Amino acid sequence: MNIIAPVREAPDFAAIKQKQNAAWSSGDYKRIGVTLQLTGEELAEVVDMAPGSKVLDVAAGNGNATLAFARRWCDVTSTDYVGTLLEGGRQRADAEGLDVSFKVADAEDLPFADGSFDAVVSTFGVMFTPNQDQSASELVRVCRCGGKIAMANWTPDSFIGALFRTLGKHVPPPAGVQSPALWGDRKWIGETFAKSAQSISTTVKRFNFRYHSPQQFIGFFRTYYGPVHKAFAAVGKEGQIALNDDILETIAQFDVAKDGTMHVPSDYAEIVIEKA
Repeated sequence: MNIIAPVREAPDFAAIKQKQNAAWSSGDYKRIGVTLQLTGEELAEVVDMAPGSKVLDVAAGNGNATLAFARRWCDVTSTDYVGTLLEGGRQRADAEGLDVSFKVADAEDLPFADGSFDAVVSTFGVMFTPNQDQSASELVRVCRCGGKIAMANWTPDSFIGALFRTLGKHVPPPAGVQSPALWGDRKWIGETFAKSAQSISTTVKRFNFRYHSPQQFIGFFRTYYGPVHKAFAAVGKEGQIALNDDILETIAQFDVAKDGTMHVPSDYAEIVIEKA
């Protein structure tokens, strides 16, 4: 007897992106984003682009990598599909007198010609696209031959990876969408970019989340970080108590503070790909 496996429908990426856009538009991500500025600076140092190089920041948020490369005199184009996030980056650039171009753009369908940039970068941005293969293909397409694709992505075993698994227990992700933390997995990066790369370098680094207390971290992220904000809004009053407790438990697994404050190291992969 032949058993025919059911045909799985492809995810509705357009609908998923619409919901993601609403999530990232909620809260006030710039309050979170500025705390991660160090990672953008370190990425810019490692990529080491010459002044005048054309750099594209994909899913730039409020511009951590954008500002870091602009401070090093690169010709930066900053993109995101959430216009309010880009406006935050524009305000930061204006405050520093940095000359940056800003453009609303979908990481899965970048509005640029093939080989337009010397470097294509992203810090904790492109990893959240639902159609991961398509967004990876777009990073490669718009980077010139011999150019660099560079990213900072949370690893699967990091605190943020664990936090997203905790959120997923309470608000399951859309069917067919893989974990964003794959972008921090050395094997997946190698398999995804190998055909387009001369070389791939992956270094695991650590960002430290420092807050007055675990509960202050939850309150801050619940208010300002879109995915956490939306998760608490989706689960109802009793669900919020359970979600809060589960996040506290997740924090406790990583917290190294001994004085009641919160000091949680979270690993991320710093990836530099030289395009063939």
